[in-house]
Amino acid sequence: MSALLVDSHCHLNLLPAEGLASSVGDVLAAAHANGVGHFLCVSVDLHTVGDVLKLAHDYPSVFASVGVHPNHDPGDAVDVDDLISRAADPRVVAIGETGLDYFRVEGDTEWQRERFRGHIAAARRVKKPLIVHCRDAKEDTLRILDEENAKEVGGVMHCFVEDWDTARRAMDLNFMISFSGIVTFKSAESLREVAKRVPEDFLLVETDSPYLAPVPYRGKSNQPAYVRYVAEAIAGLRGATYDTLAQKTTDNFFRLFACARP
Repeated sequence: MSALLVDSHCHLNLLPAEGLASSVGDVLAAAHANGVGHFLCVSVDLHTVGDVLKLAHDYPSVFASVGVHPNHDPGDAVDVDDLISRAADPRVVAIGETGLDYFRVEGDTEWQRERFRGHIAAARRVKKPLIVHCRDAKEDTLRILDEENAKEVGGVMHCFVEDWDTARRAMDLNFMISFSGIVTFKSAESLREVAKRVPEDFLLVETDSPYLAPVPYRGKSNQPAYVRYVAEAIAGLRGATYDTLAQKTTDNFFRLFACARP
């Protein structure tokens, strides 16, 4: 039997709304049938984090994070003590999704940087890794991770799309590099070069579902079952077997998110 994968970043609470299945249970069953054994359901705001936590308690193969996405309402303040309190739930294995995203933001972005610093502070206090989103903000992201001593807890650069230098600097800060379906896109040649070079101990795979479905499902709603296509693509790039890549990324996941170990 093939090694089981972990979808290290998905938004299970959003999947039924995409018309993928009548229930999250159906989505998970399809993923299990495709060799996916565990899932990290990632929070993007504190209004729906209850839904994320419920899924993690209802399904033993699902873990949760708590955090507020950098694109979420700038007027929605994030309290460090509140994050810490929510992260005390034993099914929570990470803080995030946090980070910086300057792609759609106009004007002053200091609120994003302050929110990011708050998440790092919470992660250090609860000693759980960070899930970091970075878009058009690599220098500020790396600088703040360094200034706030995020290396102490480490984490993952999720849905990585940056260059090798950014990957190298992130790994120096104790962050793993997670690849999504983007690595299968024809336009992503430079990203595939990064996927070839990342040391195997720093590799993770994800779907970011319901977004960014890999080839051959590009343009459709994504789901955790499709993380297999990401793993197969990266294994091919690296000249590795699928089973080897699957086992290594799964081992990496449980090493980083230690409190998720079975």
